[in-house]
Amino acid sequence: MPLSANNPDRKSWLHVDKNSDFPIQNIPFGVFLTRDDIITIGTRIGDTAIDLGALHQLGYFDGIPLTDDIFLQDTLNDFIADGRKTWRAVRNRIAQIFDSNNETLKQNKQHKEIVLFRLDEIEMQLPIQIGDYTDFYSSIEHATNVGSMFRDPEQALLPNWLHIPVAYHGRSSSIITSGIPVHRPKGQMLPKGAEVPIYGPSTMVDFELEMAFITTDANDLGESIPVNEAEEYIFGLVLLNDWSARDIQKWEYAPLGPFLAKNFASSISPWIVTLDALDPFRVEGPKPIKPQLDYLQSKGKKSFDINLEVAIQPKGAKETVVTKSNFKHLYWNMSQQLAHHTVNGCPINSGDLMGSGTISGPTPDAYGSMLELTWKGEKPIKMKDGSERKFINDNDTVIMRGYCEKDGTRIGFGEVSTKLLPVYSKK
Repeated sequence: MPLSANNPDRKSWLHVDKNSDFPIQNIPFGVFLTRDDIITIGTRIGDTAIDLGALHQLGYFDGIPLTDDIFLQDTLNDFIADGRKTWRAVRNRIAQIFDSNNETLKQNKQHKEIVLFRLDEIEMQLPIQIGDYTDFYSSIEHATNVGSMFRDPEQALLPNWLHIPVAYHGRSSSIITSGIPVHRPKGQMLPKGAEVPIYGPSTMVDFELEMAFITTDANDLGESIPVNEAEEYIFGLVLLNDWSARDIQKWEYAPLGPFLAKNFASSISPWIVTLDALDPFRVEGPKPIKPQLDYLQSKGKKSFDINLEVAIQPKGAKETVVTKSNFKHLYWNMSQQLAHHTVNGCPINSGDLMGSGTISGPTPDAYGSMLELTWKGEKPIKMKDGSERKFINDNDTVIMRGYCEKDGTRIGFGEVSTKLLPVYSKK
């Protein structure tokens, strides 16, 4: 089925600002609460949210084999489970409906009142029910920086890093969408020079600039996914802020890896941008430094040119952009990550979330965490209001943005914005 929704010459009869992340070529998917307190699956063009449940009930998807309730749900899991053929058909039809040359819905005032919403009339929800969450560690720059700080700079990369996409299974219970604040975590830490740990609030709360891909039902227990078929099972991507508490992390990460330093919260952007929408922005990834085993050797352009940035906004002040990076810097691509995840027969389900790992670029201004940007707090960053940051302060808001741009077409993710509150206190 052709990707007609990606036609760069297509215009919409809905208003779209010139620099919008959501032109008619994007058509992301999300879940929102309407002004009538109804949860529905929807999409977005410009600053208009579109109720796909209502659109389906009104007959606009006739001819596409969809169940009656496919969009009348509070998660995208069932829609994602229908597979790429369905996703592509629905995106193509939405593009047709809202094409500037299509008068059918444009001239139907009654239908438009049912289907269309201003952004201030909706409340975005977590778009998927996440059964399983995996966080990779696939940026060679980030792994080298952290290895240099936490271990021996001469042995910054562990021996396995250039041979496998390193990852750990996280938790899904504390994954939240943009706009939901998080509390400063507490845990055990070992102060410098101390022999016994202490317990208390983390003083080194950090962001991690990541993206995450979302899978569909992919394989049976015992079955592996070939690396060059992996994209068939990837629905789309979101921005991911994988919050970290570095002082807790340093004490607990050996021998089994991250636990309390990571599981207090991870924030994702609410609109899932499909792999189909990102297709025009494919690029070659980094060349392998060492030979890769056959099951990890992917063919073609499997990386994407996605510009990323992080800003910190102190309470009552203007935001300061602290880093700019790019998804294309990842050493291990999504296809390799999914192939490795399943090479032992681990089954993948609809709505599983796979974090990329912190995305750091090759220069200091492209590092993907405060740990690297301030080099363990030794080089504080100055904010626009004159204050300094080593890590994230209480009441700071961390904002991540991402977009692709090529030949006049911009496809973006919006943002994931999260405020860090003080330690939780029961009222």
